[in-house]
Amino acid sequence: MLKMEEIASGLKFPEGPIAMEDGSVILVEIERGTLSRVTPDGKISVIAELGGGPNGAAIGPDGAVYVCNNGGFEWHHRDGLTIPGDIAPDYSGGRIERVDLETGKVDVLYTECNGQPLNGPNDIVFDKEGGFWFTDLGKSRGRIKDRGALYYAKPDGSMIREAMFPLESPNGVGLSPDEKKVYVADTVPGRLWGFEIEKPGHLKTGTAIPDTFVGAPQGLNFFDSLAVDAEGNVCVATIFNGGITSISPDGKKVEHFATGDYITTNICFGGKDLKTAYITLSSTGRLVKCEWPRAGLPLNFHNK
Repeated sequence: MLKMEEIASGLKFPEGPIAMEDGSVILVEIERGTLSRVTPDGKISVIAELGGGPNGAAIGPDGAVYVCNNGGFEWHHRDGLTIPGDIAPDYSGGRIERVDLETGKVDVLYTECNGQPLNGPNDIVFDKEGGFWFTDLGKSRGRIKDRGALYYAKPDGSMIREAMFPLESPNGVGLSPDEKKVYVADTVPGRLWGFEIEKPGHLKTGTAIPDTFVGAPQGLNFFDSLAVDAEGNVCVATIFNGGITSISPDGKKVEHFATGDYITTNICFGGKDLKTAYITLSSTGRLVKCEWPRAGLPLNFHNK
């Protein structure tokens, strides 16, 4: 198990961590419906009230935070743990939101693509051109479950396009260091896909699914969000087998780092040389940090 230091507890299903230069971590609290800030001494403050189900988050080229909002889950509480379920009774619709960190002002950028509503936007990553890839996991409604998709959009609200459909349950998304591949963590099958990029927002056509398969660990592993390290390894948060699973770009090396929370949802890198990993342990409502064996990959418009 990782040697972890707890930064904060009592968070309402944290996700989407962003390590800031001042040592604080910005994250979402999905159950609380907020974008929040956690200071190094563990104090929690609300930046913006978003409602619904704020999920993945990333700093954009203008310094604002862009949030994937899944519209809301129903919640279950048992044995001291928080567990998300199907679509919320008060589901408010999937959307991409922009949050001004200075004022807390929230703007909704996208709610649909070519007339198709966004069902459950989940994770987000910006490329060097200033656009962003994001996944839509979809929602579950009893016996019915949406199929997911991978999208690309511009942060000024001017363009959104569907890059890949259907995907079973696309969750985490990230870019290879050379930005020639976009990685997608598929939750239920526990598989990591690597799609080749032709140009911003466009995948190379004619690529067979077997050719995009990167790797999958043995055993029961639901995949959640991810981050890429400086060596190109994809670090995927895993559910049930709670922890972070590092998968090499060729899929040949798979390492699992246990966290002790069976709904470990995300990881980001910060601190000196980007060797501090910040991890959201969501079922127990904690943010922890630890020293990672490799430096994280610097993010566009952040970690610079």
